[in-house]
Amino acid sequence: MEEDTDFRVRFSSLCFITDHVGFHGTIKSSPSDFVVTEIDEQGQLVNKATNERISKVLPEPNNFAKKTKLDFQNLSFKEGSNQEVNIVTGCSDDDQNLTDIKTDESASEKEDTINDGTSKGKEEKVDVLGNLLDEKTNELLNHFACDIKEKWNSKTELIGSSPEFSLGRILDKNQRAILHSAVRQKFPFLITVGKNSEIVVKPNLEYKELCHLVSEEEAFDFFKYLDAKKENSKFTFKPDTNKDHRKAVHHFVNKKFGNLVETKSFPELSYNAGNPNVAITVRFREKTHKHRKRSLFECRDQKVIYTAFTLRKENLEMFEALGFLAIKLGVIPSDFSYAGLKDKKAITYQAMVVRKVTPERLKNIEKEIEKKRMNVFNIRYVDDSLRLGQLKGNHFDITIRNLRNQINDSSNLRERILEAIENVKNKGFVNYYGPQRFGMGRKVHTDQIGLALLKSEMVEAVKLFLTPEDLDDPVNRAKKYFLQTEDAKGTLSLMPEFKVRERALLESLHRFGMTEEGCIQAWFSFPHSMRIFYVHAYSSKIWNEAVSYRLATYGSRVVEGDLVSLDEDVDDEHFTNSKVHLVTEEEESANTYAIHQVVLPVLGYNIQYPKNKIGQWYQEILSRDGLQTCRFKVPTLKLNVPGCYRQILKHPHNVSYQLMEEHEIDVKTEGSHIDEGTLSLLISFDLDASCYATVCLREIMKHDF
Repeated sequence: MEEDTDFRVRFSSLCFITDHVGFHGTIKSSPSDFVVTEIDEQGQLVNKATNERISKVLPEPNNFAKKTKLDFQNLSFKEGSNQEVNIVTGCSDDDQNLTDIKTDESASEKEDTINDGTSKGKEEKVDVLGNLLDEKTNELLNHFACDIKEKWNSKTELIGSSPEFSLGRILDKNQRAILHSAVRQKFPFLITVGKNSEIVVKPNLEYKELCHLVSEEEAFDFFKYLDAKKENSKFTFKPDTNKDHRKAVHHFVNKKFGNLVETKSFPELSYNAGNPNVAITVRFREKTHKHRKRSLFECRDQKVIYTAFTLRKENLEMFEALGFLAIKLGVIPSDFSYAGLKDKKAITYQAMVVRKVTPERLKNIEKEIEKKRMNVFNIRYVDDSLRLGQLKGNHFDITIRNLRNQINDSSNLRERILEAIENVKNKGFVNYYGPQRFGMGRKVHTDQIGLALLKSEMVEAVKLFLTPEDLDDPVNRAKKYFLQTEDAKGTLSLMPEFKVRERALLESLHRFGMTEEGCIQAWFSFPHSMRIFYVHAYSSKIWNEAVSYRLATYGSRVVEGDLVSLDEDVDDEHFTNSKVHLVTEEEESANTYAIHQVVLPVLGYNIQYPKNKIGQWYQEILSRDGLQTCRFKVPTLKLNVPGCYRQILKHPHNVSYQLMEEHEIDVKTEGSHIDEGTLSLLISFDLDASCYATVCLREIMKHDF
C-alpha cells in the first residue's frame, strides 16, 4: 500500500488511549486482506442474508386485473387512483387509434421508458376520442391533423396566422382534461388551448422545430412522453456520435422545457472506445407535478419501485461503482441509496437500494458487472430507500502481514501482539475518523473542499476538486489541463470514462460555464449524499483535532463542562440533545461518569459545545477557518448540517485472531518455532456504525499507516 506521507503527518498528531508498545505490520497488501461486511439493523451480516428468489417477488405474468371498458363518467381524479391511460395512436389509416388501460401497478412498471410508439401489453383497447367527440367532429379533427402533417412534409410553409380547429365547448372539467391529453397523445404535433370551456387545436411549432434536430419518429415519441407526464419515467433519444449535435438537442430541450425536465448524456452499454455512441436521456424533474391536479394519465398509483440488494465490490471506489451500475440500469447515481461508504482497496459487502429498477432488471446485468469486479445478490423488493447510518455496524476480516517489533523493541513479538489486542479489547480506542474520510490525496483533501463549500466559495471548491496530484497519468494530466485553461470541453476529452464524478462535474461546467452560478450547477451534478460528504469531511477533521486537544488537556478524567451521553446503548452518532448532559462540578468530584461516556460535538447548527476549555477551542477554530457566523447551511446547494455527537472512545466487539506463517494455511500451535519475518496476523472484529477499522488497528499496533 503506497504511503501518503503528508497524511501520515496529519495523523501522527493524534492520540492513543492505551499504554502498550505495539508492533509494525502491513495492511491492505491486497484487497482480499481487508474484507468489510455491513451488519444490518437486525444484526445480520448482509452477505449472509437469505437470497430470496426473484420469481417469488415478481408479479405473475397473467395475474393482472381484468380490463374493463373505459367509463368517463365514473373516472376518479383523486390522489392514489391506480389507473393509467397510455394512448398509442397516429395519423395514418394503419395507426392504432386506441387507448390502453392498465389497472395493475406491476404491469405499468414493467417498462418506464417511453421510447417507441407501440403498446407492450395486451390490454383491451378503447377509442378515447370516439367516446368524447361526435363522429363529425372526430372526422374533421383527423382531417385537420393530416392536413398540417401534409403541409409540413411537403415543406409548405403555413401562410398567415397559425390555423386552428375548435372541438367546441366541453362543460365538464374532467372531460376537458381527458380530451386535452387524448388529442396531444394521438397527435403530438398539435397543441390544445382552452378558451372559456372551448378546446382549440393548433399546430405545435416546437414539434416542427425539434424535427429539424431529430427524426420525426423521435419527435413524435418525445412529445407523447412529455404530455403523458408519467412521473419517474424517462425518454431516450437515439444514440448520437456528434457532440455538437447533442449539445443542440440539450439546448433545445432545456430552453423549451427546462422547468419540467432535465437531460443527461450516457454512453451506450456497448460501444467502441474510439468512437463512442452517446444517447441523451430526458426525465422529469422531481416534485415538478407534486402540487397540481393530475390528468387522467397521472392517476395511477404513484408508488415507486425500490429494489434492495447486497453489493460486493473489489478494489473499486464506491462512486465509480455506482456510476457504472447507473449506466447499465439506465438510471442516475442519485437513484441509489446506501447506509455507509466503503473502502476502495478492500473487498466490501454492503446493502444498497435502487429506485425505479425491478429485481428482474438488476438480475439481468449480473454477468456484465462481474467484469468490473462487482456482484449483486440478495435481490428483493423493499418499501423505501436507505439512509446513511442505517446499519448496526461493520464486520472486518483483516490480514496484517510482515509483522515485526517496533524499533528498539527486543521483546517477543508474539507476546507484544497478544498484549496489544487484549489491551484494546478492554480499554478501547480513540474513535477518530479514519483516513478514507478525507481522501488519500497529497495536495487536496476532502475537508478542504468541504470548508470552501461552507464558505460558499463555489469556484474555489471546484478548483480544489480538480487539483492534480504530482503524478503523470491521464487523470492528473486532464486535471492539470483544466486548471491551466478552464476548458471543460477539452478536459472532458482527456478525462478517462471511469472517473464518473469528474466527468459529471466537467459536463456541467461545459454547459453552464466556470462562473459562480455555473459552479453551483456543477455541484448539483453530484447526488446530495456526495455533496454533503465534503462538508461532513470538514466537520470530521475538526472533531479529530478536538478529541486530541480534549485528551491532551484533561486526559481520561471526566471534568466539569464535559458533555456525556446518557444513553448506554449508543452505537452511532445520531442521538439528540436531550440525551446529552453537561457535567457539573459536583459530578466531577463524585466521579459520576466514565471517559467512555464523554462525547464531543460534530459541527452543525443544532449542537451545544462543552462548557470548558474544549468549548473555547471550538470557537477559536471556527474563527481561524473564517466560520464565525457560519450557520452550517448552504442553501444554494440544498445542504443543511444539523451536527451530532460522537463518543471519544469505542470498543471492538467479537474480537478473534490467529497468528500464522506467511503462505501457510494451518495455524501454528502455541510454542512452535515461527520465523518472525514471515509471521502474519488474521484478526476479525465488529465495530459500531461510523467507526473505522484502520483507526482501531492504529491503536492496536501504535503505528500510523
